[in-house]
Amino acid sequence: MTKKPQIDEVELARQILRGVGLRSTPARIAVLSALRKATKPQTHAELSDLLVPQGFDKATVFRNLTDLTDAELVSRTELGDHVWRFEIRDPEHDRSSHPHFVCVECGTVSCLEGISVPDEKVRRSHNISRVTEILVKGHCAVCEPAASR
Repeated sequence: MTKKPQIDEVELARQILRGVGLRSTPARIAVLSALRKATKPQTHAELSDLLVPQGFDKATVFRNLTDLTDAELVSRTELGDHVWRFEIRDPEHDRSSHPHFVCVECGTVSCLEGISVPDEKVRRSHNISRVTEILVKGHCAVCEPAASR
């Protein structure tokens, strides 16, 4: 079996950044790469803990998270605890087409497929211009204490 050549993570980050018109700075590449490797949404503090030892300060990490969010490469979610969590945004995934479940303990985000967002008629009747995301918050099966199941 022949292994496909894997593109270098740094080069891939550069291509992604170029694709949205952002400069490929070392800090931006580091933040984007850390989010691409993450298995769950990351807080600014979690990313700073990872990247400050590599020579990036907390303000730089935050500025780059903001830039990546503004460029729609990253999604920012707040779980009701006033802490933003960041994750790589899948451009093929329309977050406004269906609700998402967010675990308030671990931050895991799951699609709730098959549940539709109100149609255009309902949106107009409630004076809603555009729905960008619907979040359902609670505890996932892993985080919910066994005694309360």
